[in-house]
Amino acid sequence: MPVWLRDYTWEQTASVVHLALRVPVQGASCGRASVFCTERYLKVNFPPFLFEAFLYAPIDDAHSTAKIENGSVFFTLYKKETIMWESLIMENDDKKKMQKIREDAVLKAQENAKAEAEAKAVQTREHRKLALDATIKLEDAERQRIEEQKEAERKKATEELERWKEQNERQKKVQEKDWSRQEQKKTPGKLKQERSTTKSSNQGTSNRTTRGGSTGNMFSEKLKEESVPAPRSVSSIQIKFTPRVFPMALRESRIPEEEEWLCKQAEARRMINADIAEIEDLTEEEKNPDWLKDKGNKMFATGNYLAAVSAYNLAIRINNKIPTLYLNRAACHLRLRNLHKAIEDSSKALDLLIPPVPDNAKARVKAHVRRGTAFCELELYAEGLQDYIAALKIEPSNKTIEEDAEKIRHIIQGSD
Repeated sequence: MPVWLRDYTWEQTASVVHLALRVPVQGASCGRASVFCTERYLKVNFPPFLFEAFLYAPIDDAHSTAKIENGSVFFTLYKKETIMWESLIMENDDKKKMQKIREDAVLKAQENAKAEAEAKAVQTREHRKLALDATIKLEDAERQRIEEQKEAERKKATEELERWKEQNERQKKVQEKDWSRQEQKKTPGKLKQERSTTKSSNQGTSNRTTRGGSTGNMFSEKLKEESVPAPRSVSSIQIKFTPRVFPMALRESRIPEEEEWLCKQAEARRMINADIAEIEDLTEEEKNPDWLKDKGNKMFATGNYLAAVSAYNLAIRINNKIPTLYLNRAACHLRLRNLHKAIEDSSKALDLLIPPVPDNAKARVKAHVRRGTAFCELELYAEGLQDYIAALKIEPSNKTIEEDAEKIRHIIQGSD
């Protein structure tokens, strides 16, 4: 059963209401705290504590803010009407009216979530359409450039061909003029003698061709056949590629460990579809562990470690075979000083990173370093030094890890 909270203070101006809700620190879970706010309804779930208020007048829930800090929740509520409230909550205890306000708040929240999802989908479609239009424009421009280049080359080749034809025609005209001048210089007797000699030689050639024409034709055909090379023989070249995933020499590889690692990765991918069917009331994006991991990384980068832990928790619930999720959640627990949970998540990540192969070397280094850091924060320096030494064995060239390990040694020696 939830524990209802009544300890709160509030103050107001004509346009703003400041509300401070104090929660006992013992037994309160900051990681699971949630705030639900609409125009007339306010609810804070701070397990195992619960606070619910039916506001005196409507507020602007889009601009109102809430802040959780040190076991307390601070609200800044902007009024829709600039009036002074007589009280924070409704004075009459009309249960039907309160139930109606609660149901309307839930329906409005659902409608807002649906509208936001539809707007996001429309925006995504618009972005894809713009990207497609830009790609089509670039392809059209490139196609136009290629056509213009082809046309320029075609014109250049045509112009060169025309110049070559004109040059040949000029050379022919010059040769004809030279020949006509030589003919004009010869005497009539020499012309008659050359004509008769030419005629007799032409007749002898024609007679020889007539008598031995068939032999000459066969010989020329044979020469043509011998001059043409025989066609090449048809053959095929087979190329075989190594189907292995890890790029290393066969003499240095560990094939059984690599196959075991690949089987684990394939099993993790298969479990995604099997586990998603069991989770209801989630959007398509929230059913994707990779999307949840990216969301958690963004929350971690902005310093919102509690939200990042929530994202990683949901992703692990969908698929608990991805070691990166445990590694990232361990980093969040380190920032939140949940040292035992950081050790637990780092150990779980190391269990999933078996067998040790080059593909998961960086992840194993991170797991050892984060677990060693948590041990050192708990003043268990010997256990922390063991993790730092294990990380150095995987990545001996990391100077930062080497310096941290040396500092831990000095601390252990000083305590001795």
